[in-house]
Amino acid sequence: MTEPDKQPFTAHLEELRSRLVKSSIAVFIGFLISYGFKEQLFNILTHPLMRVMKPGEYMIYTNLPEAFFTFLKTALISGILLSSPILLYQFWMFVAPGLYDRERRMVLPILVLSTFFFVAGVLFAYFVVFPYGFKFFLGFASDVVRPLPAMKEYLGFASKMLLAFGLTFEMPLVITFLARLGILPVATLQKNRKYAVLIFFVFAAFLTPPDVVSQILMAFPMMLLYEISIIGARIFARKPVAPEEEAES
Repeated sequence: MTEPDKQPFTAHLEELRSRLVKSSIAVFIGFLISYGFKEQLFNILTHPLMRVMKPGEYMIYTNLPEAFFTFLKTALISGILLSSPILLYQFWMFVAPGLYDRERRMVLPILVLSTFFFVAGVLFAYFVVFPYGFKFFLGFASDVVRPLPAMKEYLGFASKMLLAFGLTFEMPLVITFLARLGILPVATLQKNRKYAVLIFFVFAAFLTPPDVVSQILMAFPMMLLYEISIIGARIFARKPVAPEEEAES
């Protein structure tokens, strides 16, 4: 087994500085590319809302620089997403020298799978949760009260929701990894399934819009992800060491 590289602390700092500079350049280039399509990107982000708004309704901005900074933030978020493969690669190149061969073989699949689950959560929120949630919010409109969503508030709300669903879909990977380390046994996951379901619905009630449909749309995928986590934990969990083998070691 190859030993981790042992470098002086100053060498690690220099390596970290180099990786951060390259990552910053990648984000900046992604930002410049995205800024050229800033309005199209914002239109894509607001598409679920505009679909459920009535004809003639539109978004607004309440102060002069708000639209500019909203487009700027949209381009920055898109730039980070575009540069994410390079960011993951720089992270991998920084941590890889300090790992054993067995650990190196685990990190790369984890990075790929974490990206896959995160993107799956974002797409689920965008195509499934957003239409139902926005339809509920706009249902409060009347002849006296009309919705006038502002660009800044919408970007903040949408980005937080997308991030929350993306992180939620990381559950199978996190639980499987903890089971692999021996921290979270499979028996514990199976025994506490009913408590996990309760936690999922409470979590969904706080995170999603206050309607039953949106809560179910988040809680049910979490229940499915929990079952997938149990399967993954059962497959990849650390095998118990026999007393004879432990005594010999």
